[in-house]
Amino acid sequence: MRHKPFFRWVLTLGFVLSACGVGISTVQPEPKPVATRQIDLAVVEEKPDGACRVRWSDPYAQRVREEPYRCDPTRSSLLKAPNWGDSRGYGWQSAFMYTEGPDQGDLEDPDAGVAFENDGDPGGIVLAWGILAIAVGLVGGNLRALPRTLGVEARLVRRATALAEAAGWTARDHERAMEAARGAGRQGEFGAAPDPELVRALWVLREAGPESRRTAQAARELSDRLAVLLEEAAPAAGLGNRLRSGPAARAAAETAVAELRRLLAEAERDGLQERFAQTSVDLLRGQDSERAALASGADFERDPEAYRRLFEELAPREPAALPEPRR
Repeated sequence: MRHKPFFRWVLTLGFVLSACGVGISTVQPEPKPVATRQIDLAVVEEKPDGACRVRWSDPYAQRVREEPYRCDPTRSSLLKAPNWGDSRGYGWQSAFMYTEGPDQGDLEDPDAGVAFENDGDPGGIVLAWGILAIAVGLVGGNLRALPRTLGVEARLVRRATALAEAAGWTARDHERAMEAARGAGRQGEFGAAPDPELVRALWVLREAGPESRRTAQAARELSDRLAVLLEEAAPAAGLGNRLRSGPAARAAAETAVAELRRLLAEAERDGLQERFAQTSVDLLRGQDSERAALASGADFERDPEAYRRLFEELAPREPAALPEPRR
């Protein structure tokens, strides 16, 4: 499956949003404080912690309003009921009332500080989203790359090791079968009644078929190639190996991993793993001596000439005699 650079696009979007946010904030005019004026409040009810209910005249709504408020509990006791000379028994508190904007006629919250026009800065909001996208792109991209650079390559090395072992076993099984046939052939000539051990060794090679020789040759070449690449790719087999290796070894490991990935893809396409396993099974049939002896004897009686030709192919050839030099 092809890798999709999702977090790379998120990171790019974050940089674009951050740049736009900075640009919007630069051209945005400075916010102005909302206009207010100080008014007198009649404190209808007050608690020791400063929580109170106040009453004031709203000239914009043209009515008297009464709402909860936060009075100053440290103000002079002369300003509180019943010491404050109000005929209704109310206390006194001053506050600021908005004179414009959507909150016109409302009281300014003393704990909220000064209110400004256009508090919702669009540039700051865009910049915040950009920073968030950058953080997600960096963290997500690194988390996604970590298993790809460590776990995936380690699994790749393990797969290549398993393929190299299968190829090595196939090459050794074929060589063992060939040596068994040659060893049995050294005991005597291939006459009308050859040695049963020689017949059994030749039968194993016949059962494996001529394809086994080509498969064993391919296994031998692949095993040798993988052995070299696995040694070079050792730094990619895990985080510990990567940290202990130098820059040159890590660079060579990356090249070796790329070559291993190509060889594994070709091996999977050609079904080499299954071919190696099947060839090894065919070459190990001679281990059951009693059964192999019966099968090889019956097969030899059907076609002894085929066994003779195979024996001649395996027999070492004497080198041709050199001509005598002329005097």
